[in-house]
Amino acid sequence: MSDWLRLRPAATPAMIAVFDDAATIAQARSFEIALARAQAAHGLIPADVAEAIAQGLAAATIDPADLADEAALAGTLAIPLVRRWRGVLTGAAADALHRGATSQDVADSVMMMQVTAASRLLAADARRVAAALAGHAVRHRATRAIGRTLLQDAVPVAFGLRLAQAARGIADATRLLETAVADHAVVQLGGAAGTRAGLDGQGAAIAAHMAAALGLQARAPWHARRTGSCAIGAAAGILTGALGKLARDVALLAQNAVGEAHEPRIAGRGGSSAMAHKRNPTGCQVALSAATRAPGLVASLLAAMPQEQERGLGGWQAEAPVLAELFLLASGSAAAMAVVAEGLEIDGAAIARHLEAAEAGEDIGESAAIIARLLGSDED
Repeated sequence: MSDWLRLRPAATPAMIAVFDDAATIAQARSFEIALARAQAAHGLIPADVAEAIAQGLAAATIDPADLADEAALAGTLAIPLVRRWRGVLTGAAADALHRGATSQDVADSVMMMQVTAASRLLAADARRVAAALAGHAVRHRATRAIGRTLLQDAVPVAFGLRLAQAARGIADATRLLETAVADHAVVQLGGAAGTRAGLDGQGAAIAAHMAAALGLQARAPWHARRTGSCAIGAAAGILTGALGKLARDVALLAQNAVGEAHEPRIAGRGGSSAMAHKRNPTGCQVALSAATRAPGLVASLLAAMPQEQERGLGGWQAEAPVLAELFLLASGSAAAMAVVAEGLEIDGAAIARHLEAAEAGEDIGESAAIIARLLGSDED
């Protein structure tokens, strides 16, 4: 059984792979291997025991379907995983596996490894969108168009100004996401109650060693302090909203009665099963669907923040699937809008015709200067 038909229309294959079963098991394996090697580096276990753990876990094969049933029964993925891995190890290696760690350490660290990889994929497509829009904005910095407020004709603007505003919004949201991940993608190593008991006073050094191996930050345990995961999810939601803003505007401009801009023509995309004449803004549809779903997911992360004492019940367990869905939706949105932005068809004749019909004059004010400022490095 798979849910590819549900996932693929809304997300990219690369992003789906970040969060799939094989990746999750591999990241949990990386956590345990990094833990063992860090403990060996700081004298808690012998180096040959750490390497026996690494080799044994690397050779072990696990059926995700069987593991899922066991995780559902146990209440956490780490319990059956560690039991299975201990079963393939012997002697001191089996005893040393998972020393000083707890199930949430594995779950939270895996989650942060996933969002780190996911944010890189997402930022790459978001930058494609912003770069393409910036190019269109510069080319149309003097193209006079009718501006619209409250969905009615207003006063003239440069057509490029609308695109430059969208580019800046997406660029700002991308930076916000990258900053959130850089600040909050922290390895989790706290042990049973966040005290790092059983690590011979070497917990901070071991966590730092692990963080370097796993591509994460190293700070104090954060079992019940969920500001970081919430900040990352909120930033992903903001980027999804910024992409949705662009999608809404392009969809409005593509209406038959407006026709000032269109998505690129791509074989097999944007048609109708019943109306052959239609040219539907399908890329915008993907982005707007994502923007519709994202706010509820961000709200779920906010709702999970008041977690009980040293380890919450039900709150942190909700976060990983919510974050995964946010990144999956954002990936589909960014990839779809990258194609739209790069191939955007702008109809200068339609723009001029609507401006003339509005009888609002031709003064576009400081549009060109504002475009330059929006697309420059200076912050407003």
